[in-house]
Amino acid sequence: MLVHSSAPTRLDLAGGTLDIWPLYLFHAGAQTLNAAITIRAECTLLTSEDGAWHLRSQDTGESLTIRNLEDTPEASRHRLVLRLLQHFKPEPVTVVTRSGSPVGAGLAGSSALNIAICAALSRHTITSNTPESLMTLAANLEAQVIGVPTGVQDYRPAMFGGIAAIEMGPTGITRLPIGVDPAELGSRIVLAYTGQSRDSGINNWEVVKRHIDGDQNVIDLFDEIADVARAMRVALETSAWKEVGRQLTREWNLRKQLAPGLTTPMIDALVGQGLKAGAWGTKICGAGGGGCLLFLTDPSNVSSLRRTLEAAGATILDIQIDVDGLQVEVR
Repeated sequence: MLVHSSAPTRLDLAGGTLDIWPLYLFHAGAQTLNAAITIRAECTLLTSEDGAWHLRSQDTGESLTIRNLEDTPEASRHRLVLRLLQHFKPEPVTVVTRSGSPVGAGLAGSSALNIAICAALSRHTITSNTPESLMTLAANLEAQVIGVPTGVQDYRPAMFGGIAAIEMGPTGITRLPIGVDPAELGSRIVLAYTGQSRDSGINNWEVVKRHIDGDQNVIDLFDEIADVARAMRVALETSAWKEVGRQLTREWNLRKQLAPGLTTPMIDALVGQGLKAGAWGTKICGAGGGGCLLFLTDPSNVSSLRRTLEAAGATILDIQIDVDGLQVEVR
C-alpha cells in the first residue's frame, strides 16, 4: 500500500442548495448546517505492477484498466476517479475505492470520496494543497464530471468532521463549528434509507435555474429556507431539541414546494409513520427524490422509531457524529 485515506459523509440539517453559487449571494445571511457522520468513503492507492492505472470499486465490483490517461475507454462509474488521475498525473497506480453510503443516499458520498481520493493523490504526488485549496480543487473537478455546479457545503464535513455552520456571502465561505455535543445530537437521530436512489445534480440544478430566471415563488421559498437555517442554528446551540425537530420538518415542507419530484409515495409514507411514532421532526437528506430520511426524536424513543420505520420498509443506517474528518495514512 502507498496511501490510504478516508473521509466522512454528512447529514445536511438546514439551508441546503443555498450553498450553490450564486444563490447564496441573493439571500442575506445565507448559511447551511451540517453534521459529519461515521459512514465513510475510502481510497487506497497500491503499487501498479504492469505500468497501467487500475481503477477498482469495491462497492460495485467494477474495474477499469487504463494505459493512457489522456486516451481512455468509457469510464462509466469511474469518471470522477479518472478525472482526478488526469489532474494529478501520478505514476501508474491501482486506485481502490469503497463507500459505506448506499448509492444515491443523499449523504454526499461522492463528495466524501472525492475528498478522500484528492487527498490520497495529493499526498502520493507530493502536491502542495491546503485544506481550502484541496476542497476548491475537488469541487471544480467534480463539476467538470457531472456537468453542473456543485455546492460548497459537502466538502467541509468530509474535510473537518463535526457539526458546523457554513456561512456564505460576497466575501467568501466560512466554516464555524456549532457548540453542540456530538453525542447528544447523535443519540437523537434515526437515519432511514428508503432504498430509492436519486440524482442531486439534476434536482438541484433545475431549482437553481428557476431561481436565476427570477421565479419569485422559488426565491421566496429560499428566503424561508434561509430563515429555517438561522432558527435551527439557535436551537442547536441552546440544545432545544424539539425546536430542532420542528425546523427539520419546516424545511422539508418548504422543499416539497420547490418541486413535486422531491418526494415519493414511499417517502411520504415513511414520514407519516415516523411522525406518528413520536419523531419530533424529519427531512429528506440531500436533494430529495429518494435517498435517506433523517428523523429526530427523544433518545428513549429511538429503538421504537427504528422498529416502526423498518416495518414500513426502510433500512436503518447505524451512525454517530464523526468528529475526525479526513484521515490520510502513508506507508
